[in-house]
Amino acid sequence: MQQFRALVLEQEGERIAANIRTRTLADLPAGEVTIRVQYSSVNYKDGLAATINGGVVKSYPLVPGIDLAGTVAESSDSRFRSGDKVVVTGYGTGVSHDGGYSEYARVPADWVVPLPAGLSVREAMVLGTAGFTAALSVHKLEHNGLRPDSGPVLVTGATGGVGSLAVGMLAKLGYEVVASTGKQTERDYLRKLGASGIISREELTPERIRPLDKQRWAGAVDPVGGKSLAYVLSALRYGGSVAVSGLTGGTEVPATVLPFILRGVSLIGIDSVECPMDVRLKVWERLAGDLYLGQFLEESIDREIDLDEVPTALADIMQAKMRGRALVKL
Repeated sequence: MQQFRALVLEQEGERIAANIRTRTLADLPAGEVTIRVQYSSVNYKDGLAATINGGVVKSYPLVPGIDLAGTVAESSDSRFRSGDKVVVTGYGTGVSHDGGYSEYARVPADWVVPLPAGLSVREAMVLGTAGFTAALSVHKLEHNGLRPDSGPVLVTGATGGVGSLAVGMLAKLGYEVVASTGKQTERDYLRKLGASGIISREELTPERIRPLDKQRWAGAVDPVGGKSLAYVLSALRYGGSVAVSGLTGGTEVPATVLPFILRGVSLIGIDSVECPMDVRLKVWERLAGDLYLGQFLEESIDREIDLDEVPTALADIMQAKMRGRALVKL
């Protein structure tokens, strides 16, 4: 039987070990579509999966990797045929169901997205969950009324995977983008992505956050959360919106209701995991269309690695030692 390599997380006492194992197709979990994985990527959630108290994985052993893209090897579902190029992100991939850090993966057909025309398999994984989350954030903000002439748009955590791609997408659409980062050495990088203004992370976490502050931004993409989100809400312009998708800054938001009831602002939750398939397909089409970043995708790559290098990348992303995206080539 055909053998292949996979990275397997295994609990060893009070630690999670990441080991390269040889597996066969019989070891793959249930699902209608078997995929020859060509690329995956490294996300903060993957780092959490490899952490003993990460809170995203209930049981081990597990093949992590919440993203994957490749070619259908076998399918018992009529929607997909051998040779089709496909993308899988979200659902249980890499947290409750073996994921993308494997040369082969098997998933339910309802999780599979056909690769949109205009995107390569590699580009799909430069984007991955981070790019999908960034695009979904932009999509939802625009659905809530944001337009390029509405005013400046803030992106927090702008050198991270979601943030850097959001900067590029918003700039491509003609928005004035203000990027916030704790890495002041990355100003040139952010300007290449399209940021017209750059502010420090500390500016978003003043010692005292007023319930209503000076109105600064028409909208915001926020993969950080925590205290800085409270400040962003207080500084949104009337009718503005913030799309929140992350918690690297913490889960507690010390805010009041005043921005909502006196300025009509909106807090939009971005869930890339269980996003309905009809919306998912629209967003992926936009990623190959008006949100396509071309060469900027290359600018967003921090590193391209193989399976053996993934454990180091997982540790780095948890320690904020990564700029942009880490691409995993299988």
